[in-house]
Amino acid sequence: MSEKPVEEMSFEEALRGLEDIVTRLERGDVPLDESISLYEHGDKLKKHCEARLNAAQMRIEAIRLSEDGTPKGTEPFSA
Repeated sequence: MSEKPVEEMSFEEALRGLEDIVTRLERGDVPLDESISLYEHGDKLKKHCEARLNAAQMRIEAIRLSEDGTPKGTEPFSA
């Protein structure tokens, strides 16, 4: 596991760490105590990734078009 605190990781770093954990757990050769620790760390990484994605989504703006199809401004993204 990375020495860097999860809160300081970029989205890409956290996702890479989460992928590594999933790979290790899927292999099935990790002792139980380590599996639990990996799972808990993976949960923190997952929550961090979700928070980063939500923050990015809130910053995205949708382009508004006028009736003739030309851009007339932007508005906050709505899913």
